This record gives sequence, structure tokens and C-alpha cells, in this order.
Amino acid sequence: MAKPGYRLALVATLLAVVVVLLGAYTRLTHAGLGCPDWPGCYGFLSVPMSEDKQSLAAMRFPDAPLEVHKGWNEMVHRYFAGALGLVILGLAVQALRRRAEPGQPLKLPLLLLAVVIAQAAFGMWTVTLQLWPQVVTAHLLGGFTTLSLLFLLTLRLSVRRPAMPSVPGRLRTFALIGMFAVIIQVALGGWVSSNYAAVACTDFPTCHGQWWPQMDFANAFNLTHHDIGPNYLGGMLYGEARTAIHLTHRLGALTLTLILLALAWQLWRHGLPRLAALLVAALALQIGLGISNVLLNLPLAVAVAHNGGGALLLLVTVLINHRLRLHPTVATAAAPQSHLNSNTTSRPDLPRA
Repeated sequence: MAKPGYRLALVATLLAVVVVLLGAYTRLTHAGLGCPDWPGCYGFLSVPMSEDKQSLAAMRFPDAPLEVHKGWNEMVHRYFAGALGLVILGLAVQALRRRAEPGQPLKLPLLLLAVVIAQAAFGMWTVTLQLWPQVVTAHLLGGFTTLSLLFLLTLRLSVRRPAMPSVPGRLRTFALIGMFAVIIQVALGGWVSSNYAAVACTDFPTCHGQWWPQMDFANAFNLTHHDIGPNYLGGMLYGEARTAIHLTHRLGALTLTLILLALAWQLWRHGLPRLAALLVAALALQIGLGISNVLLNLPLAVAVAHNGGGALLLLVTVLINHRLRLHPTVATAAAPQSHLNSNTTSRPDLPRA
């Protein structure tokens, strides 16, 4: 049976998936400033719907006209994020109460609580700093971090330990590299989204009909260039800078594909075909969604699914790294035997074990 807290961790993980998808939907419907204040909406706990409340909202925020559908998009995301925060708080309290029990994770639930508190702060700054790209990207990464840590906690609370062959230490290192490569690509995707560069190139595999169009990398990735204060809804960069961001994301996707295909090959070679197949399937899905975003001019459903595909790919790499650390490596288990074999081969006069 699973350890205490497993079901709550699983519920939290599923809820985090919903929050990540709702966050993507909020960004893609340009509803990040659907409510110009935080944590309420125009000074209310929900989107003002009556004429009196809407008149009061207009008086409070004359420079931010109310759009009801955008307000609800933002508030629904906040409601789910708040519910997730409460569940994570419950996980942390439960871990503290059971900290004396063997096998009960403590550091991970407390880390999750710290991350979700930081996420709440970034959510507030996303609104108060009017979608400043640096904060929006950090908020997206925080959401993916929360989801990944919850998934890891769920795996650690599950007592299911599938039988696995011994693996070489270098495979573990390779899997770790693959996971960090996914994280870098997610960060690039967040930078694309926060700077509204998803449709900077509308053709594929070329961009503006060229393999290397005119680009402005200096402004595209100058993290100190943008001033805090303007409303960044819609983006502030020129076409060449957005093209540089978009094409960098494509090159990152190509690099990531090569890394993950090599990792899948190594997993298959070492007797882990299911993990290899899962990785290739998640990668193929994400590549297909990314190309569809370009060719179909960023349809909302596909764009949200692309964010979900990025989360899925990250979770698959977390799963792979977790599984590879369940058993000792080949080098640790086999070194004494191979040393004995080499000695008996070179010195036949020694007694055999």
C-alpha cells in the first residue's frame, strides 16, 4: 500500500496540472491584467457583475476598463491556484506531524510550501508590474517547478518499486542532463510567450522564407533592458528581437530533440523500453504541437496543449530520473567481480573463489 499522504499528493499534482493549463489559457487570451489588482478583482472578491459594482470598478480603476470574460479567466486561475496552495499547506502540515515515521519525506513538502509562497508573490508582481516579461517567465517556471516537485513527492510516497535492471552511472548523468535541457527549453518557451513572439515566424522550417533572417539578439535577451512600469500586454519589442527569441526557441527545440532521442536510445539499450517509448511519445507530441502552432497561427487550443505538452515532457524526465535512482549502478555492483576475474585470468596459480 502507498504511504500516508500519497492520495493527497496525487490530488495536488492533478490540481497543479489544471493550474498550469489555466495559467497558459489566461496568458493566451490576454487576460493577465483582466483584474488590475491583486488578490481581488477591482476591489471585489470576484469579478464585478452588477451595474453598481461595475460603476464602482470604473471609478477605482479608470485606466483599466473592465472586460468581464478576461476578469473571469484571471480569477478562475487565482481560485485554483489558491486551492492548490491550501492543499500544499496540508501536505506540509501532514509531513511535520509524521516526521518521525520511517520513509516520510519532510524536506520536499516544506520546499513545496516555500515554492508556492514564492509563486503567490510572483503572481502578485505579474499584475502589479503589468506583465513585466522577466516576472511572467519566472511565474511560469515557478508553476512548472511546483508541478514537478509535487509529482516527485507523489512518486516517493508510492511504495510501488518496479523491478529494474542495473544501469550504468553515466545513464543517470545523461538523464539529469536531459531533464535540465527540458527546463531550459521551458524557460525559452516562457520568454517567447511573455514577449509575444510565438507568431514572430509564420512559416516552417524557415522563418520569413529564410533560414537565418535578420534578428536582434542584443535586445531579445537583454534582461536588464526593459524598464518596470509600462503595460507589457502585447509586448514591447520590435520584430527583429521577437524573431530572435522565436528562432532561439526553435534551435533549442532541435537541440533538445537530439538530446532526448539519444537518452531514449540509451534507455532502450539498457533494458528500459517503456521509459524510452514514453519519452519518445511525449517528445513527438510536443514537436507536433509546436509546429502546429506556427503553421496554424497559434490556435488557442493548440497553444494551451503545447504548454501542457511541455509540462508532460518535464514530468517524464522527472520520472526517468526517479526510476534510475532506485537501484545501484552497474559499476558499483559489478566492480568487485570484474576485478576478481581479471586477477584470476592473469594469475592462474591463485585459488579460485
